[in-house]
Amino acid sequence: MQTDEQLKELVKQKYSDIAIQDKALNQASCCGSGTCSTEVYNIMSDDYSTLEGYNPDADLGLGCGLPTQFAKIQPGNTVIDLGSGAGNDCFIARKEVGETGKVIGIDFTPAMIERARENADKLGFNNVEFRQGDIEHMPVGGAVADVVVSNCVLNLVPNKDGVIREIFRVLKPGGHFSISDIVLEGQLPDKLREAAEMYAGCVSGAIQKQQYLQLITDNGFEDMSVQKEKAIHIPDDILATYLSADEIAAFRAGKSGIYSITVFARKPCCAPGCCS
Repeated sequence: MQTDEQLKELVKQKYSDIAIQDKALNQASCCGSGTCSTEVYNIMSDDYSTLEGYNPDADLGLGCGLPTQFAKIQPGNTVIDLGSGAGNDCFIARKEVGETGKVIGIDFTPAMIERARENADKLGFNNVEFRQGDIEHMPVGGAVADVVVSNCVLNLVPNKDGVIREIFRVLKPGGHFSISDIVLEGQLPDKLREAAEMYAGCVSGAIQKQQYLQLITDNGFEDMSVQKEKAIHIPDDILATYLSADEIAAFRAGKSGIYSITVFARKPCCAPGCCS
């Protein structure tokens, strides 16, 4: 089993490659893992193209939901996007915050930061910035964000508890998050769970849904709700890279499931009326 630091390096290397791939290749794989399927075009990501602020150059097809659609962003808000990639969710959020708000994208991968900054420059945005950093130790001060969003990123982080603790730190009292992520119900086959490439592909890094939600409440958040949930089907030709035909059949026949969920939760207020 790889160490946390080895897994982080794997993710950085994978997403450096993804930063120069096109959207079609990423969407045909599991979160851009590189293991492509001929069965389907789009395994996990949702369609952003109808949302205001959408920019196709920033859409690498890496998400598993539409957190900005559910994030209740208001004009003038400060929004932080965790794992901002080429800037897709940041540019959607920027449309919501308007000229008086601010959006900060944080990403672990230098190639992604470079691509996102190029996109922001082309669009002429002066209230969207991208910072390279580990979301377990975000390069921002405490209590600066009204809203935190993230799209299919926490499953890539070994220390999910640490990231949720950091989200709590950077949110203002009464601030909230909306995060789309991959979770499990039941156990994955061992070969799939242990496959390093499938970790970068968002699946083997996922944890049980109930454990995921418990981490949120254990870190002090309130008003938690699952805003959206959908089942994720990994095609047989991807599974065949890791499992035999009999193992695939047993997996299909079992009760295990892989799901995308979008979760909302709020940091408690420190004074009466601050959440109104």
